[in-house]
Amino acid sequence: MFLRALGLIFFSAFYSLFFQIRGLIGPNGILPAGDYLARLSERPGVGATWSAPTLLWLGSGNHALNLLCAVGLVASALLVLNVWPRAALAVCLIAFLSFVTAAQDFSSYQSDGMLLAAGFLCLFFAPPGLRPGLGEGHPPSRASLFLLQWLWFRIYFESGLVKLLSGEPEWRRLTALDHYYENGPLPNWIGWYAQQLPHKFQAAVALFTLAAELGLVWMLFLPRRWRIACFFIVTPFQVGIILTANLAFLNHLVLALGVLLLDDRFLGGVARRVLRLRPGAGDSRFQIKDSRLETGNSKLQTRNSKIEALRSSLVTRHLSLFLSHLSLLLSGVCLSWVFYASTALLLLMLAPVLPLPEAPIEALEPFRIAEQYGLFAVMTRARYEIEFEGSRDGKTWVAYPFRYKPQDPLEAPHFYAPYQPRFDWNLWFAALGNWRENTWVVRSERLLLQNDSSVLSLFAGNPFPGDPPRQVRAVVWQYWFTDLATKRATGLWWRRELRGLYAPTLEREPDGKIVVVEWPEGGPPCP
Repeated sequence: MFLRALGLIFFSAFYSLFFQIRGLIGPNGILPAGDYLARLSERPGVGATWSAPTLLWLGSGNHALNLLCAVGLVASALLVLNVWPRAALAVCLIAFLSFVTAAQDFSSYQSDGMLLAAGFLCLFFAPPGLRPGLGEGHPPSRASLFLLQWLWFRIYFESGLVKLLSGEPEWRRLTALDHYYENGPLPNWIGWYAQQLPHKFQAAVALFTLAAELGLVWMLFLPRRWRIACFFIVTPFQVGIILTANLAFLNHLVLALGVLLLDDRFLGGVARRVLRLRPGAGDSRFQIKDSRLETGNSKLQTRNSKIEALRSSLVTRHLSLFLSHLSLLLSGVCLSWVFYASTALLLLMLAPVLPLPEAPIEALEPFRIAEQYGLFAVMTRARYEIEFEGSRDGKTWVAYPFRYKPQDPLEAPHFYAPYQPRFDWNLWFAALGNWRENTWVVRSERLLLQNDSSVLSLFAGNPFPGDPPRQVRAVVWQYWFTDLATKRATGLWWRRELRGLYAPTLEREPDGKIVVVEWPEGGPPCP
């Protein structure tokens, strides 16, 4: 069940990339991967390859990017269908890491690291073989199962820790959720209604969030019944987040990891009751063994069958044993390494002065399989939205329509998750800072002046078909949810106010040269 859910999450990630990757990191995209890798290649030695583990070193043109997404889609579909799951996982992991490594600002999300970490650990969790079925003959190792549960625990617990360590007063006053729904990256219409609920409800949810992240998740380390109870407590919490916010695949992944709190004995009983199997039918078709109870017997049976099958060839038997021991050794090294790095990062959050070796942590950083997590440590106080506008005369400005971001106050915010529109998502983050920290916004303006098809594909339409505009600018608006009375009277989901220019206004001169004709408040950068 978990591996199929992970396959669906990988599929959603590659599916969303298929429609965006050329505009994001293509040769004519906002942050071309080829240019980025060329800069890295100037480093001496092999440091560039290790610091940027990506297949795009072999080529980063549009065809290569399309192929990367297509291969990822096929591999994730095979994982969902339980066809050669280990190989499918390896392909998903390599393809997604190749994108994340080269995407620069467009892959700076914690959810990307979480998916890579889960995918890596599942290489040791998934059963071998082309069609392994439910994996009764090859139950997952205890180490891989524990580390996946440990990942689930850290996502929760570290998110709770950062809420306390950040000193954010809104969490202390239990007001963190009063405007959470309207100020998040991509709200939806259920979130609009959720924000209309009274403060007492929002405060209760904020208190439960802290209790779940800092307290309830410790039930993982208690006996079986406590873990099952924990699953049924935190699962509605994750479902509520999914229903009220578009946070890409993040909460879908956390929800899937939570399934690992349930053992096979529990899931087998549920399957038999739900499917109403005849007595004995479950034993032949849906018998799911508790891997922790059956591991010893399964290994013994597997070893005996191998010895019997290979009795005629002493050389083959020794080779098989050698490879088995080597595989076990490599698995132990990899899993121990990840466990140390992730545990050390957690301890350093609690006590930054601890004298822990950091070299093993730093060595894993390029692969993003052992990171610190911390969601909503500081709450966003207001919602600002960047909007691109073009003009042919410098007086009449027409907005470029977005696909996913709030823009038209009359349009209801939609559901998109687990689909992740990285361009729209990044614009939300950019609006919280300034254009000097997000120079890719200016790069987007330059490409719009050229009517670049790759970047235009990130928008819902092109208001300047044919000839491109003469000027392009990026302005910033502040948005608020309306209340129930306003919506009934006017139909407005949002109200908004123009706050001014966000980035320099660019103009394309007759000779093709692009110049700045207006600077945002604060003037030009210092020479």
